[in-house]
Amino acid sequence: MSAALDALDAAAAVVRTVVPPTPQYCWPLLCRRLGVEIWVKHENHTPIGAFKLRGGLVYLDALKRSQPDCPGVVTATRGNHGQSIALAAARHGLAATVVVPYGNSADKNRAMAGFGATLVEAGHDYQAAAEYAAGLALRDGLHLVRPFDPLLVRGVATYSLELLRAVERIDTVYVPIGLGSGICGMIAAREALGLGTEIVGVVAANAAAYALSFAQGAPVSTNSADTIADGLACRVPDPDAFETIRRGAARIVTVSEAEIGAAMRALFADTHNVAEGAGAAALAAALQERDRLAGKRVAVILTGGNVDPDTFAGVLAEAGARQTGAAVGLSDSAVSC
Repeated sequence: MSAALDALDAAAAVVRTVVPPTPQYCWPLLCRRLGVEIWVKHENHTPIGAFKLRGGLVYLDALKRSQPDCPGVVTATRGNHGQSIALAAARHGLAATVVVPYGNSADKNRAMAGFGATLVEAGHDYQAAAEYAAGLALRDGLHLVRPFDPLLVRGVATYSLELLRAVERIDTVYVPIGLGSGICGMIAAREALGLGTEIVGVVAANAAAYALSFAQGAPVSTNSADTIADGLACRVPDPDAFETIRRGAARIVTVSEAEIGAAMRALFADTHNVAEGAGAAALAAALQERDRLAGKRVAVILTGGNVDPDTFAGVLAEAGARQTGAAVGLSDSAVSC
């Protein structure tokens, strides 16, 4: 067994203290919709409803061991990362301050506070909130948890380890990209297991920084990142994440707001699962690329289900959302799971 795989298994042992392996299901109606065998990794089934918890557990476990006298942590988030850090910090008796931008999801804010975090509102978007959090760390002597870190990647890579071990010979897997921990974790797990699975990143068209960077071969920032998929709302790529993605991803697919909404409706109709925008983005990309997937075994990561009720109700009510075979384009051919 390689050192890289040993490290991922050790991270998995930490995660297991809180999160059992999440399921991966092959849903027949989704298979019909795409005309291929498609598996969904259900990271919406964690105690925070998102994959980010894994990274927080591994990061805070390492921090508490290396800095037992740490007075507290501070981080910035649009929601799921903040819930992860809040829950993990509480388990270690650490105070957690979480900075969110103004207008952030009310439900995600409530969840972070419920896990014990002190919430601070600052900035018009995630990037501005992250800069404010860095200032708080300096001012108050807190440990700054950056949104991309090797320990966070190692933690979230455990869902990829579960998926790639549970489902043999996955040809293509679609992974949403926020700041990049999820797809970097998938690349790490694939390489540790010595597999040839094609990894495809997914970004929102309204937050296309990583797609632009991938196309140009260098990090490219954008002026805005306004999307229903708040977990993808990145406008400044992390250089280390970009380098890993550049080396390990086959391509990056850009999906529109309409495609994200359609995928949210499809997941609800075909699997009875609620997906937030970022959680549905991988399926949106697979639907966009269905013609190139014929005969392949495909997987998508449903990264989270934390969407405000009003937002989700609006998505379900959008024109053309009637869930009939004609409306959603179900394939006539049966595909076995």
